[in-house]
Amino acid sequence: MLPASLIAAKRDHRELSDEEIAFFIQNFATGSIPDYQMSAMAMAIYLNGMTPREIATLTSEMQRSGTRLAWPKNGIPRVDKHSTGGIGDKTSLILAPLLAECGLQNPMLSGRGLGATGGTLDKLEAIPGFRTNLSLDEITRLTQSIGCVITGASAELAPADRKLYALRDVTATVPSIPLITGSIMSKKLAESLDAMVLDVKFGSGAFMKTREQATLLAHSLVNTGERMGVRTTALLTDMNQPLGRMCGNAVEVLESIDVLKGGGPDDVRLLTLELCAELLVSTGLETSLEKAASRSARHLDDGSAFERYCRMVKAQGGNPNAVLSVAKATDLVADTDGVVSAIDTEALGLVIISLGGGRRKMGDPIDHSVGLKMLVRIGDRVSRGTPLVKIFSEQPEAVIPSLRAAIQITENGKAPELIVERIMKSQG
Repeated sequence: MLPASLIAAKRDHRELSDEEIAFFIQNFATGSIPDYQMSAMAMAIYLNGMTPREIATLTSEMQRSGTRLAWPKNGIPRVDKHSTGGIGDKTSLILAPLLAECGLQNPMLSGRGLGATGGTLDKLEAIPGFRTNLSLDEITRLTQSIGCVITGASAELAPADRKLYALRDVTATVPSIPLITGSIMSKKLAESLDAMVLDVKFGSGAFMKTREQATLLAHSLVNTGERMGVRTTALLTDMNQPLGRMCGNAVEVLESIDVLKGGGPDDVRLLTLELCAELLVSTGLETSLEKAASRSARHLDDGSAFERYCRMVKAQGGNPNAVLSVAKATDLVADTDGVVSAIDTEALGLVIISLGGGRRKMGDPIDHSVGLKMLVRIGDRVSRGTPLVKIFSEQPEAVIPSLRAAIQITENGKAPELIVERIMKSQG
């Protein structure tokens, strides 16, 4: 086979065989196929798409380019969750210990901030000493002893994805649903999972801006997981306003702890419980989503999930009792009467980056102490002088114009529904 002929075939809308996809990905991973040819193939895929079978094969071959986690056959289900990202999206910090407390094991591989969205690893590194670079041996050992870990993906897992991701970024092929699917699922399926749940977000603070785009991606992800033998479901969730109240790093850890202790914002609690319920039902530990959510809620309310979180933090080198540094607070208040009708959630993420709470480029240091607390939600009525946002920063003045522009106050507005659809294999 010649790489150029395969690129031409995909440009001409021909469906590639499993053998052709395997040849291309495995030779790219070893360096036999150079970056420029992989870039051309990525562009052909971006322009012409892939069939469900092609996407599953692409994912499988990307996963096969590296190693996989290995588990003993002891009957304990291994599960994970992936979110497509948003502002204030902190469910991973709560979900991992909650799943462990419910009898599942969760080797959660997470990432850093991407664009305006925050990263789970960046949030956890607000905890003094917390390690996010566990080795494969540490991941498997701690998952079995504690029930969960949250760490970055090891270089041994899906190395073809690591190489391809860098090329997608510079070739404007990031939005391709087949390539997104392959990237997400190759790393997750390298964890050797029994079940997986996906939180696919849409809206102003999400990668997918429309519900239609998010639905296509969710079906692609679910179909690929099922084709590869992993029970997979997805929740389609709204990201037209931040999840919870806190947005940042240290402040999101603190809000997560509130939820783990039975409190916290209703939307964060609801979404976490629903994600947990999906995995309890998918693995057969519960027979209905209602029973599963009720079981999960008990572990939040009795404090056992928080105790498991403390064990995980200690096992990864962190101090769960540390007082996290949070910058001084300044309130932004409404300058008019009305109803909060829209929030440019992506703009809020960019404000956090400008405060130092995210990266403009790889390698930038992060100030974990800065962030925002949203004091209003879409649909709330406000008056002149009503506090809208609490800014955690030593220099809040610079971001006030951007924050004010991000929050629309008009004559009316309606609160959006958080979870708008549940997607399973049977739906397509």
